[in-house]
Amino acid sequence: MKRALVTGGSGVIGAAICRSLAAKGFHVVVHAHRGLDRADRVAGDIAAAGGSAETVAFDVTDREGAAVALGRLAESQPIQVVVNNAGIHEDAPLAAMSGSQWDRVIGVSLNGFYNVTRPLILPMISTRWGRIVSISSVAATLGNRGQTNYAAAKAGLHGATRALAVELASRGITVNAVVPGIIESEMAAGFAPEQIENLVPMKRAGRPEDVAALVAFLASDEAGYISGQIIGVNGGMA
Repeated sequence: MKRALVTGGSGVIGAAICRSLAAKGFHVVVHAHRGLDRADRVAGDIAAAGGSAETVAFDVTDREGAAVALGRLAESQPIQVVVNNAGIHEDAPLAAMSGSQWDRVIGVSLNGFYNVTRPLILPMISTRWGRIVSISSVAATLGNRGQTNYAAAKAGLHGATRALAVELASRGITVNAVVPGIIESEMAAGFAPEQIENLVPMKRAGRPEDVAALVAFLASDEAGYISGQIIGVNGGMA
């Protein structure tokens, strides 16, 4: 059974991704930082549905701590699917944004990508099969007021995705990014219905399962010739 790690797996979108991967036959490692109780519930739901899951807790911004936790995970069997889903918002106009707000957002989304993905690459290469999927945001492609830090972090994932895809193309490993638009979640709760109608051609927010379905496909054998791609799930937003 192939193993899949989903960072931020205790959140709304992360949990949907975990459930979707488990339904496809992966053993899912549900990651959390402070929300381990929520991750335990996600893993419990997967087990109750007949799937296989476990949980792990570490801070993706802690390079050494992440390396230790990931080393323990990979001792028995390499992780072959990595979903970099962890991300945070600390919104403010750039002129009023503190250095710590900038650093924390970049730290989780972009440095977290490095801290989680790099330790797992060589074990993954040894299996000659792997899938790396990073969850970005429409803010990286369209911009959004008050989210310069978030947009920069997620846009950085696009460049990293394309470069890493080239590095790993001959090793049987694909690397892609999924770019959600407005998805039903805590992060989208600030959008009024009329705002969504104005912004989204489909006139509605997406569901976490819409994102999870694409991630599960990109993690499949059928997606083995898709790599270096930045794919939107956004209801037609340009």
